Amino acid sequence: MSRIIAITGATGFAGGHVLSALLARGHHVRALVRNPAAARLPDAAQQVRGDVMDAEALLQLLEGADAVVHLAGLLSGLRTHDYFRVNAHGTVALAEAAARAGTKRFVHVSSLAAREPQLSAYAASKRAGEDAISKLSARLNAVIIRPPAVYGPGDKGTLPLIKELTRPVAAIPGTADARFSLIHGTDLARIIVAAVEGTETGIHEVSDGRAGGYAWPDLIGIAEHHRGGRIRPVFLPRAVPQGVAMVAEALSRITGRPGMVNRGKVRELYHRDWVCRTGTMNVTNPIAFAQGFPETLAWYRDAGWLPRKPGADRTARENPEDSTPA
Repeated sequence: MSRIIAITGATGFAGGHVLSALLARGHHVRALVRNPAAARLPDAAQQVRGDVMDAEALLQLLEGADAVVHLAGLLSGLRTHDYFRVNAHGTVALAEAAARAGTKRFVHVSSLAAREPQLSAYAASKRAGEDAISKLSARLNAVIIRPPAVYGPGDKGTLPLIKELTRPVAAIPGTADARFSLIHGTDLARIIVAAVEGTETGIHEVSDGRAGGYAWPDLIGIAEHHRGGRIRPVFLPRAVPQGVAMVAEALSRITGRPGMVNRGKVRELYHRDWVCRTGTMNVTNPIAFAQGFPETLAWYRDAGWLPRKPGADRTARENPEDSTPA
């Protein structure tokens, strides 16, 4: 059944996947964007100019909408206030506007980082956004989705990781004993669309379904198979990225431009447990990293984001499941 779905964050990596999936399901999608001319969204998507703190824009976005998908969020900021303004206060503004508009379904896409709010301003702001949605949950028929690291073709956030996994020596800012979950952008979109059309409520941590998540040897083994050679991981002492983060923060204050490298992000990287806990929102035939890695790597190279290396890497046409370490 076709519905009117309002969406924020449609211009981002995950948002683009969700927008395409909603359109493919026959829904009418209305997207909140800051700059429609630069958004490059499909013609089928209606665009509303504004942001989550723009009351007039929210009225236009939510008029007659059957459901809201809230994906917009601030990943990097100069001050703690910046994160909370968007990730907490902006979420409250959207949720309250949706409640007033009588929207029947609210899908809030948070982050697994919200599970550990003490680690960073970003994590704390995402948790605050979740808390606000929980208070309005009954009025909104709300569900909260916590994805782990999201990757796939077109994603810039995990590009540094994929790049390191193509080198004979991989410099890894993290601990050797860390475990973490992953999810492909396509699978996350499938889960979000199912949530829009479903009735689940509460908080759900979602992933590709791999029990116990991944350890670094798992990722190294998969990457070695496709590289056709050994990869030696070097786990950087925390002081190294910590020092880089302090310099990056100082430069950000001087330029007024926030960067992705900061001390909060370093604390997140060195946290040992980012494994999603078992939930009920899963997808059938999920894309495991053994399949998603070569696909993503090939896309990066075709797009020129990573250099080509002819003759050394095996292609995504092989059966990636054969490469999964025991």
